[in-house]
Amino acid sequence: MSKSKPVMEFDVAVIGAGQAGPALAMTLAGRGEKVALIEGGLVGGSCVNYGCTPTKTLRKSARVAHLVRRAGDFGIQAGKVEIDFAAAMERMQQRVDESRAGLEASIAGQDGLTLLRGWGAFTGRAGDRFDLTAGDQALRSARVFLNTGTRASLPPLPGIDDVPHLDNVSLLQLRECPRHLIIIGGSYIGLEMGQIFRRLGSEVTVIEAGPRITGHENQAVSKALTEMLQEEGIRFHTGSEVERVERAEKSSGAGIAVTVGGQRIEGSHLLIATGRSPNTGRLNLAAVGVETDERGFVPTDGKLQTNVPGVWAVGDINKRGAFTHTSYQDGQIVLANLTGGARSADGRVSTYAMYTDPPLGRVGLSEAQARQSGRATLVTNFRMKDVSRAKEESETAGLMQILVDQQSEEIVGASLLGFGCDELIQVISNFMATGARYQVLRDALPIHPTVAEFLPFLLDKVEPLE
Repeated sequence: MSKSKPVMEFDVAVIGAGQAGPALAMTLAGRGEKVALIEGGLVGGSCVNYGCTPTKTLRKSARVAHLVRRAGDFGIQAGKVEIDFAAAMERMQQRVDESRAGLEASIAGQDGLTLLRGWGAFTGRAGDRFDLTAGDQALRSARVFLNTGTRASLPPLPGIDDVPHLDNVSLLQLRECPRHLIIIGGSYIGLEMGQIFRRLGSEVTVIEAGPRITGHENQAVSKALTEMLQEEGIRFHTGSEVERVERAEKSSGAGIAVTVGGQRIEGSHLLIATGRSPNTGRLNLAAVGVETDERGFVPTDGKLQTNVPGVWAVGDINKRGAFTHTSYQDGQIVLANLTGGARSADGRVSTYAMYTDPPLGRVGLSEAQARQSGRATLVTNFRMKDVSRAKEESETAGLMQILVDQQSEEIVGASLLGFGCDELIQVISNFMATGARYQVLRDALPIHPTVAEFLPFLLDKVEPLE
């Protein structure tokens, strides 16, 4: 008869080795705490294994293929483009494996930190300490940090349970290029992966129930993105709900059929990219009284504390930003406050990039949000096709918009779609963090020839938002 494992005692337990978890655990262990880092899946979470690292690596392969096809535009004759899809996917996987191995080595080399493999969950309280399990290992900790992230959610589409379908994880496991990839969801993941797979050789159709793709962005951005991706051969169906999903006859060479707006679309593969759900179901939060909202996200205060003292929620599950950078900053906020700081996630200005090519950079308010706020707002717009550096690079798709609060004269938002805008947006976001008036950036000395040199030009032409 086997004996049960003894209960392990820790000062801190971090559940989830995504973006906030490892840095938080290693820092606290470096401060002399005895820390458990619990992970039931892959160390590194979504970003390293299924998100930023693999998709941006694969994006580069797709961009190279796109540029080779365009070689004639630059006076270069490159011949027919041959895509080795499996090789591109293996290059991506190698980068993932290297990144994860590096993170695992860092964790293993940190004194005072124990990595426990297994799904973490609460089992109850023991005075002012929390009882947990990591797989079949029982442990007890004074403080617990939740960093379990999110997963792709599956909408209740008629027939979806009877049809093979992909999400952002299984899509990256393919080693044969889809003949025709149908994507349900016209937002960030759907558009990024749609463009990548189109450039790697797939036919791509994107289905969006809303009236336009990227419905959270300005209409001008949605229009520019639609036109840009249509030029690359991506087909769009917007404004209609999916009526049913079913298997297609194999003789047709398809495999999947989606009916939308009365039209039947046949393809070889189906990607569902309609949203994310929090990974909180396995945590047994009720055992210690941690509250969740109706979707399973964990509400927190500005210091990322839950309703239960001693339990924090960082990263995507707190619904304060579903990005690697917000997750990592959550960890920084927690660490600062544990040593007497006064940092807060309340009032954090949202900033992100969508990695289509060219990318979209966003910070603060959109035009629609500025209108809804009722505040007096100034706006300035510029087309990328009028930017000299973009013309020199033959990368003229996109637009730039900056919003300014008329009373405070502070920049309150920007939407930048175009060449280098994933980097350019950080000029705006970092400037906004200073609280300075827009005239300071307008009067700064820019470098030529860059896209950023047009920021002073834009800010010299602000006018009331009508």
